[in-house]
Amino acid sequence: MLELLILVVCAGILLSGVLAVCLNNLMAAMVSSSLASLFAAVSFLLLAAPDVAMAEAAIGCGLSTFVFIYAIRKTGGGGAQ
Repeated sequence: MLELLILVVCAGILLSGVLAVCLNNLMAAMVSSSLASLFAAVSFLLLAAPDVAMAEAAIGCGLSTFVFIYAIRKTGGGGAQ
């Protein structure tokens, strides 16, 4: 059962990563990238690495998403390019 859950989470990472690359809207691509990072944090948690999961969630999903979204809003690049 755990193996199936890990496979589903890894598929979510792959799907979110592909969406982040393929989307034309920068804001949507950034949200998709953040979702990939969140899935990575969940996979680390499932693989019994809670310290790495907390670091990934805080830095990868939280801080970097905030910085990129702030930069996108400040430069006015939120629309389709």
